[in-house]
Amino acid sequence: MMPLMYAEKNEDNVILKISGKQEIRKHLEDMGFVSGAIIRVISSTDGNVIVSVKDTKVALDRQLASRIMI
Repeated sequence: MMPLMYAEKNEDNVILKISGKQEIRKHLEDMGFVSGAIIRVISSTDGNVIVSVKDTKVALDRQLASRIMI
């Protein structure tokens, strides 16, 4: 298990866990980041990532990306 920000580009991964306070977890859940979802990193710069999750592209900063474990 590792944080999303360390994932390889263009490789499918499964979200295993989301950590953080309830409001952070709820915010990520509302965007489609739930345990068991398939996620793919499209671009990564200094820990900030653009990912594809549930047929949607989303940009996450380093702090949020570190909360998503794959």
